[in-house]
Amino acid sequence: MGKGTVVTALRRRFPDIWVSISVTTRPPRPGETDGVQYSFTDDAGFTAMIEAGALLEWANFAGYRYGTPREPVLAALAAGTPALLEIELQGARQVRAAMPEAQLVFLTSPSWAELARRLVDRGTEPPAVVAARLERARVELAARSEFDVVVCNDEVGRAAEELVQLVRHPRQRPG
Repeated sequence: MGKGTVVTALRRRFPDIWVSISVTTRPPRPGETDGVQYSFTDDAGFTAMIEAGALLEWANFAGYRYGTPREPVLAALAAGTPALLEIELQGARQVRAAMPEAQLVFLTSPSWAELARRLVDRGTEPPAVVAARLERARVELAARSEFDVVVCNDEVGRAAEELVQLVRHPRQRPG
C-alpha cells in the first residue's frame, strides 16, 4: 500500500494524468518490464544522461541511481496534460529548483509503525536496504514542510481521490 499502489488507484480515477517512468541503474525486480515500471540502464548510460542534462531530477539510493527524464515531462506539460512524478525528497528539491510552479505532494503513511510494516511486508529488499529506507524515511518526514500538500495514505481510495482533487484544483503555494 505504498506510493505505487496509490498511483495505480489515481490512474484508474484520472486516466488522463501522465505518469513519468523513471530511469534506474538497479536491476529489474521479478515481473518488471523495461520501459513499463522503470527504464533500466547501466552506470555509464545514467552518467551520460546527467552530463547531457537529460534528467529533470536524479538521486542515489542503496547503491543505485534513479532519475526522471526531462523531455517527456516537458512534452506532457506542453500538451496540457497533468504530469505526475513519483520521486523522493532529493528529487523533489531538484524539481522545486527547476520548476518552482510545480505542486509538490508529500505522501505519508498513517504512522511510523505502519510505514515500517509496509516496507518489511513488501519482501522485495534485504533487511539492510529496508533499514536504509527507514532511515531515509526519517529524513523525509522531517522535510515534509518543504512540500505544498501532505496526503496521508491511510486508505488507498481516499488518498487517490485526494490526489485527483489536487490535480483538478491545484493548491497555491503559500508565501
